[in-house]
This record gives sequence, structure tokens and C-alpha cells, in this order.
Amino acid sequence: MIRTFAAAALVGTTALTGAATAQDAVELKISVPSVPSDIHTRALGEFKSNLEAAMPGAFDVQIYDSGSLFGQGADVDAVERGNAELTYLSFQLIADRMPQYGLFTSPYLFQSPDHYAAVMDSEIGQEVRSTVSDEMNMQLLSQCYLGTRQLNLRNARDIETPEDLAGVKLRMPSSDAWLFMGQALGANPTPLPFGEVYLGLQTGTIDAQDNPLPTVEAAKFYEVTDQITMTGHLVDAINLVISNEVWNDLSEEQQAAVEEAGDAACEWNNEQRLSEEERLVGFFEDEGLTITEPDVDAFRTHVQQVYMDSDRSNDWPEGWVERINELAPGSED
Repeated sequence: MIRTFAAAALVGTTALTGAATAQDAVELKISVPSVPSDIHTRALGEFKSNLEAAMPGAFDVQIYDSGSLFGQGADVDAVERGNAELTYLSFQLIADRMPQYGLFTSPYLFQSPDHYAAVMDSEIGQEVRSTVSDEMNMQLLSQCYLGTRQLNLRNARDIETPEDLAGVKLRMPSSDAWLFMGQALGANPTPLPFGEVYLGLQTGTIDAQDNPLPTVEAAKFYEVTDQITMTGHLVDAINLVISNEVWNDLSEEQQAAVEEAGDAACEWNNEQRLSEEERLVGFFEDEGLTITEPDVDAFRTHVQQVYMDSDRSNDWPEGWVERINELAPGSED
């Protein structure tokens, strides 16, 4: 009887210890709208595993994809209020709050994922992080590359400079910012819902569309186009962010582990996306498409000047375009 009571007491003590341990783990709910198969969704699994390896049992990471916890847009609000701990935050949404960062959504600002990373590691990136923390109550942990937009044309044509796009009906999403970008590229921007792009290319309603190469494959646009011109006009990434509500309660060791796990997750994401983009060049050539390289410097100079001459640049921090251009890999040569 005594042994039975002692055993029961031991079980109870063990259960309480286990409960206390679980209770002590820092809960990190991650809410994203993207589906499980998306590379940047899968990168969150890398974040979880790297964080667990660094500090076993210290964090309880819960990943909610497909908007299952908070819908698109609401997830950012939830992190800002402290109702969720992490999500992805685009510079488009940051610019809605702070127009000066509309600069980060303009074409040819970033020349490559490495250039994007260099800018975010610079004093400019530090200032952005500080301002986002103050204004949106969250920390920018790392940037995950989403892809680089290229021109995809229905019929092959010689394109070297923006002047060669004169009269080309380039499909754009129907927002003012996107249509302005199409105009800045030298084309005739034509608003069309994404779901109508395939038929539009097939029938000639539009002459071209722009998207990262993985989107061209997924939407099968290569079936109704003859050429891809590698303008590389928009290098896009998305920020992994954590609420200040939880961040400020973490120890320095925990903060360092979270930052390192975020960097590891985005590095994994970036490798996957770059590998896909490299693979797809050969795939599209095998499908009969012509892959061309225009005068990217001519495009960059023209497009940046169009933006600088527009009212859109009035809110941009003075001198940042030049400083960002100087941070491009190889620009010191």
C-alpha cells in the first residue's frame, strides 16, 4: 500500500513537472495565408526545427498556414496586437503605413537576392527595422526571397531597351501602382485579372505578362507564349516578423536563437527558389521558348528615372536610391 501510494505520488510529481516544462515553453504561433506547398511556407518548418535544435524545449512553435488562424491581412494585425507571434510581412503592406518605404516596392531597386540582403544588412536596413518596430510593434527577423519578375511575350520580338516595348500590351494587375510600373517599363499597361491571363495571351487580348518564372510554369503561360525576356525588373522578398509583445520578453539568448532560426529558414527558402528559377530556364527552352537578355542597365536607368520624376518619389528618403545602388554586388568595381 505504501509502495502503491509512493508510486502514485511519483507519477503525479512527474506529470506536474512535465506540465510545468510545457508551460514554460514560449508559445510562438505563426499565421500565414500561403498554402503548405509554397516554399516560404515550408521554410517555417525549417525555422521550427532550427529553433528546437538550438534551444530544445524552450519554444512551442505552432504553424498555421492557409489562413487557418488569421486570414490574409488580419495576420499582420494579429501580430501587431500580440494575438499571434509571427507572420510574413510584405513591403507593400509596410508602405501602406509608412509611404517612405514605397521605395522598396519600385522596380530595379534590387538587382538580386544578394543585393536585397546587403541593403537589409546595411544602415538603411537598421533604420527600417527600427521604424517598423516603433510604428508596427514588430521586429523584422529576416527576408525570404519570393522571385524575380521577367517579361513573358506572346510573340518573339527584339527587346533591348524600354523603347522596344512601345505599344506592347503588357498585362498588369488593376491597381494604380502596378499599372504605373508597366508604363515605366515602356509598355502599354493593360489591366487584367490573373485568372484571365492565359486566355488573354492565347487570343491576343494582351501581348505579354510579367511574373517570376515559377509562376509562368505553374500557370502554364509557356503554352501560349514564344519568348521570355530576362528583364529582372522586380526582385521581391517578404519579411519574417515577430511581435514585440513576445520579443521584448525573450532573453538575449532566446532572441539570438530566434534570429538565427529566421535566417536559416530564409536561407533555405532562397536556395530552393533560386534553384527553381535556374531549372526553369532550361525547361522553357525545352518547351520551345526563346530566352533573351536585354540591356538591363538601360531598363534600370530609364525606370528609376521615371519613378524619380514622379510624385511617388516625394516620400522616399533622400539619397536612398543612390545608396542602395552602391550596395549592389560588384558596384565598387
